[in-house]
Amino acid sequence: MAEATFGAGCFWGVEEVFRTLEGVSETSVGYAGGQVDNPTYEQVCTDRTGHAEVVRVSYDPEVVSYETLLDVFFNNHNPTQLNRQGPDVGSQYRSVVFTSDEAEKDLVAAKIQALGTSGRFAKPIVTTIEPEAPYWPAEDYHQKYLQKRGLSSCHI
Repeated sequence: MAEATFGAGCFWGVEEVFRTLEGVSETSVGYAGGQVDNPTYEQVCTDRTGHAEVVRVSYDPEVVSYETLLDVFFNNHNPTQLNRQGPDVGSQYRSVVFTSDEAEKDLVAAKIQALGTSGRFAKPIVTTIEPEAPYWPAEDYHQKYLQKRGLSSCHI
């Protein structure tokens, strides 16, 4: 199994998109990229910890490729919105991919470049590429939030 970490706005909907993807064995929502150890949702929502709401995806690369995960990521949020997605505003909702090595970083950079020149988006892509950072799982009530409520999506 391999792992990948993505931030694309509110983690509830992002998790559901990845959770149902063939080849994904587990998803977890949490926080990454900030300066506070083991942050709480309330702390992250102050927009002062530097964390992003993220989804950690455990997947079988023989079934689903990292490139496919990137396609799912970019197809399910607006990567041209800086520090927001829809009605959610703040750096915790930023579009970000945390990469574990140079190969992943290069793949993300190439995807951003290709999308940027494709004409698909009228505005520049603002997705950041950040090195893998400590991942802090969110509180239990956030895990599988939409699945627990019988929902398949939220506002993303």
